[in-house]
Amino acid sequence: MSAFDDRERGHMLRALELAKRGLFTTTPNPRVGCVIVRDGRVIGEGWHERAGEAHAEVRALADVRARGESARGATLFVTLEPCNHFGRTPPCAEAVLAAGIGRVVIGMRDPDSLAAGGADRLSAAGVAVECGLLEDEARELNIGWIRRVREGRPWVRVKIAASLDGRTALDDGASRWITGAEARADGHRWRARACAILTGIGTVRQDDPELTVRAVETPRQPLKVVVDRHGELPAKARLVGSGRVLVVSAEAPRNAWPANVESVRLPGPDGRVDLQAMLRLLAERELNEIHVEAGAKLNGALLAAGLVDELLLYLAPCILGDPARGMFALPSALGQLAARVPLSIRDQERIGEDWRVVARVGARS
Repeated sequence: MSAFDDRERGHMLRALELAKRGLFTTTPNPRVGCVIVRDGRVIGEGWHERAGEAHAEVRALADVRARGESARGATLFVTLEPCNHFGRTPPCAEAVLAAGIGRVVIGMRDPDSLAAGGADRLSAAGVAVECGLLEDEARELNIGWIRRVREGRPWVRVKIAASLDGRTALDDGASRWITGAEARADGHRWRARACAILTGIGTVRQDDPELTVRAVETPRQPLKVVVDRHGELPAKARLVGSGRVLVVSAEAPRNAWPANVESVRLPGPDGRVDLQAMLRLLAERELNEIHVEAGAKLNGALLAAGLVDELLLYLAPCILGDPARGMFALPSALGQLAARVPLSIRDQERIGEDWRVVARVGARS
């Protein structure tokens, strides 16, 4: 890999910004942006918007033509390796070759074995190909898609609003509102980027949430998934009122629901819902990011099973004290500090009067 200069980094940063325009829309596909440059001048830009429509490279090449330019001999900056297979659309590698592009700079290689190989195809045809420019940033943009295609399960992000002493609700379950309006609106942006919002039947009974994206504009609503051991989701629950709902139970459902509600049984050996099997099912349905808004019991079960990848914490400047409810109800108490769950703080930012902390869950010792 060559040493990229600041101008080239700037072009890839622009490609990443373009890719983010598809943040709410590309699922199940990755978010990809592309910039085409000749003689230091941008002559075309594009991004992938939704599955079945043109990929970023094809849209950028179309933009070149719309501007009355030619891409022959130009450099193409793209956040993800051009695909090399016929899927919903033709291979981008062939479109790049047909346009006469002279050099391709790639953020990250494609981890999907079905679509990978575009870089090698271009190199074999005489195109100069370089990989790894802002690779970490490119990976972060598609962290859920990468997890799904590599490991067969989605990226699981648990969102929690809490007081500074880690309490999420009063002892009677009252929690509206611990955090302010700005933090709640920010939480809706994270909802919008997810493929599904996951909750438990306890939260449905306590809060009766809609689990829809409301504070930001989005062309789609995430799937709503309810972990409901006995299949008792009330047919009149607010989340049933609109959109697709998936109820995951361990037993035959005890209630009947309208046509927008699907149910599956995934019993585990303990008689509860098999959470690992549930995530495998969601991955098979091409869901990349799961946004969890649940209570301490489901949060704790997911964490104890090693299924939580990231925490999205909104901390309000207040104290609730005992016996208010906590973030995670773990199946058993820790016997020693060495058994604690390690976290890596990725980001912290003030949102209104509250603080947003994004933390990754590390491997236990």
